Amino acid sequence: MGIYLNGKKAFGVFQEDVAFTYYVDKTDILDELVPILELKNSRTRQEKTGRGKGLKYICITRPRRFGKTMIANMIASYLGKGVDSSGEFDRLKASGYEWYKKHLNQHNVIRITFNELPNEITTFEQYISRIKRLLMDDLLMEYQNVRIREDDSIWDALTKIYEYCDGEKFVFILDEWDFIYHQKFASQEDKDAFTKFLSTLLKDQPYVEMAYMTGILPISKYSSGSELNMFFEFSMATMEKYSEYFGFTDEEVDALYQRYIKLEENPKVSRNDLRLWYNGYQTKSGRRLYNPRSVVGALEYNQIGSYWTNSGPYDEIYYYVKNDTANMREDIALMMSGTPVPANVQEYASVSMELKTKDEIFSAMVVYGFLSYADGCVSIPNKELMDKFAEMVRKRPDFGYIYRLAAESGKMLTATKKGDTDTMVEILERCCENV
Repeated sequence: MGIYLNGKKAFGVFQEDVAFTYYVDKTDILDELVPILELKNSRTRQEKTGRGKGLKYICITRPRRFGKTMIANMIASYLGKGVDSSGEFDRLKASGYEWYKKHLNQHNVIRITFNELPNEITTFEQYISRIKRLLMDDLLMEYQNVRIREDDSIWDALTKIYEYCDGEKFVFILDEWDFIYHQKFASQEDKDAFTKFLSTLLKDQPYVEMAYMTGILPISKYSSGSELNMFFEFSMATMEKYSEYFGFTDEEVDALYQRYIKLEENPKVSRNDLRLWYNGYQTKSGRRLYNPRSVVGALEYNQIGSYWTNSGPYDEIYYYVKNDTANMREDIALMMSGTPVPANVQEYASVSMELKTKDEIFSAMVVYGFLSYADGCVSIPNKELMDKFAEMVRKRPDFGYIYRLAAESGKMLTATKKGDTDTMVEILERCCENV
């Protein structure tokens, strides 16, 4: 038992999550993951179906605050040997599956949260050295009979354990894996080194039982070559699998709202409020999802508000738009009026400083959760985001045209339906003043 290897921290956080008033049980995702762990014992099945190779490498990408860390902690708590978690899981959906007892706390789990950055760390070398040192300390402590040396590389130490301990394997749960790519102190050389670190640690290594990673931007953004091509990537816009586990479904929000009505003496939030403000994200399968942080915030504090958009730096929205302002003004106005805009959303988005085309900007905004994507079009998902866009254009003099056009869109639609060209001309002239 250590900090990263079979540690207690993930379970401690998971216990707090389960005890929360508006906790949503997402343990059904384990039924997607346990079969991967059982493939190693089904060689005949692999030979017949060709399945198994590569399936153990999973990368989930979602916007901030969509439950990535909560689920990562839950998976580590169920699989990890460090703590007996049966007291929590016996009351959850996972306990109803036939595999439940077989895998409960039976695996070596290496759980690393890459967005932990102590104040004293100001360079990439300090950052990666800390991670390597903590993991090596765990391995030295747990496997004292294996001839691991302090100056061994992490992968050499893990290989020794695999060789000398009858094929001992590890489940890697790596949360916010792309954190370092957003840090100003990390140079491009540092970022390449980190990608190489992950590749050497995980790729084609027999000690890897499963690798489950989460992040915001997909791997393909950072790995142009073959370093991390063993991972299957699951984003909200491009892959159906795992969609229902990140974000709240209508049924889950219904259940939470009933709980809220029973507990709140003076409920001030309506069910329609939740739908209007926080619904609107759409998965590849077409299923619509609610922003989980915002729903929980509204119910917990008995007040509708911007709980998600206030959780991060939203100057990014303006930055993305201003890169192509001349060609995007009408698109932003259309979306603010509730009209979807055609877009070629890619499976990856460049980092902020490299955004050049409209489709790249829209792709990034979808990945970050600023826009929703469905049927070849992008749109503003809900009122929480609509208010943020309105705030942005009001503050920027060069976006006054967008705000006026969006404000007049309803009148324009009515005039168009009636064939009232005089009114249309009047509105357009008014909107285009001082452009």
